[in-house]
Amino acid sequence: MNGAESLVHTLLDAGVDTCFANPGTSEMHFVSALDRIAGMRCVLGLFEGVVTGAADGYYRMAGRPAATLLHLGPGLANGLANLHNAKKARSGIVNVVGEHATTHLALDAPLTSDIQGLAVPMSHWVRTVRSADAIASDCREAVVQASGRPGRVATLALPADMAWSDTAAAPPALGAVREPVALPVEQEAVIAAARILRRHGGSTLLLLGGRAVRARATEWAGRIAAATGCAVMSEFYAERIERGAGRVPVPRLPYAVQGAVDALSRFDHIVLVGAAEPVAFFGYPDKPGRLAAPGTTFATLSTHAQDPAQALRMVCEELGAMRVNPATCGRAAAHAELEEGPVTPASIGALLAALIPENAIVVDEAISTGRAFDATTRDAAPHDWLTNMGGSIGYGLPVAVGAAIAAPGRRVLALEGDGSAMYTLQALWTMARESLNVTVVVFANRSYQILRGEYAQVGAGSPGRRAGDMLGIDRPALDWVALASGQGVPACRVSTLGQFGDAVRRANATEGPSLVELVL
Repeated sequence: MNGAESLVHTLLDAGVDTCFANPGTSEMHFVSALDRIAGMRCVLGLFEGVVTGAADGYYRMAGRPAATLLHLGPGLANGLANLHNAKKARSGIVNVVGEHATTHLALDAPLTSDIQGLAVPMSHWVRTVRSADAIASDCREAVVQASGRPGRVATLALPADMAWSDTAAAPPALGAVREPVALPVEQEAVIAAARILRRHGGSTLLLLGGRAVRARATEWAGRIAAATGCAVMSEFYAERIERGAGRVPVPRLPYAVQGAVDALSRFDHIVLVGAAEPVAFFGYPDKPGRLAAPGTTFATLSTHAQDPAQALRMVCEELGAMRVNPATCGRAAAHAELEEGPVTPASIGALLAALIPENAIVVDEAISTGRAFDATTRDAAPHDWLTNMGGSIGYGLPVAVGAAIAAPGRRVLALEGDGSAMYTLQALWTMARESLNVTVVVFANRSYQILRGEYAQVGAGSPGRRAGDMLGIDRPALDWVALASGQGVPACRVSTLGQFGDAVRRANATEGPSLVELVL
């Protein structure tokens, strides 16, 4: 058995059975091993940012890590933006990065680079294999690291000669790596939170993040709100929000600084449940970085290493609110008038509430068009909503790929801005090749509209011709029907609400991927 075969056997034994790949020469023995050893689903991405983003989406839905296969330092570097997003989303990923043969490194060939230096900023754990016999233990440790609570990005550099060299023995069969048990919730934190809520319910906010926005936790948060009069909100970005009809409504904190400041101004106390003190996404002239009102007190009920549902349940017990009924969302109905009138973010969101399929997975990178979708889609059919935790654009289409592979029985709806979709449009090819049930909606406003807003927010004035050229993508206009069709994804272009509704319904009812371009 050679080192590459040892690596594949160890991954499979540890429970990693999906590999998103963009290989090169240094990884050919690993590719060969994948060809000969049954059990690994191999998914090709035509760009490394698709590979790493897909692994992020996979973890968010499967709750366990996938592997990536990347070619040397430049291949890793191409995937770093979505590894940044994955790290912020606390997604577990095992990166396998090919390295030159150890005897070749001293020759400083063109593709020689500092893989360790590239990997460290976007990884929690990095190791370079030093011998073929160490591959099994190094790989096992990478999976253990990625499977932690919360998930972690583990990067293993594999020199080519370690992959082709024989190993002394077969890797031990230790079985799948399990997610570690959550750390216990501290009773003192529960008592402190309950005291605040009992005494100051009307001026207290439960701010949820991470796993606290799953339905199991939000139901307990809803009971606490009903019993004490406190408010419940989530951080603006969350890796996976379980929401929709029958679930407790949890509004997201506004993105815009002034909107967030206004929303938080009435609270004297904020109880953090898997969340952090809210801060602005960027620093702006004459605007605060911290969004809570001055003098606000913070209390941490649970961290990402603990179980937020257990923590909230314990608070309910402390408050005597176990039998209190929480408020829940109704069910949006389709009305003909939703498909009439002007196309605006509000009207699109209202229509989306009727179009989101039961148990769908919505991947949100709608950027400027989608800022209002949180409120307008709250009463949609029950669904999961995935957001961009790290803010590096080009996350949406790859995450949709990974989510669809992790949850093959569910429709994925990817909401995309036309500018951000261009960063990783190669993901469309992977959707077509893998026959993934993804409906892609591209909101085509022909500009980096988010940057036009930011231009004003930072006080840069009105953009002139040169600045305007850097904020617009309308010369020439992108043709998303052609771009999608060229990668094997059926596509159509619409410009009215009625056309949009018909196109999305048709796409959702069709096996495989489809793309709808809505011209704004």
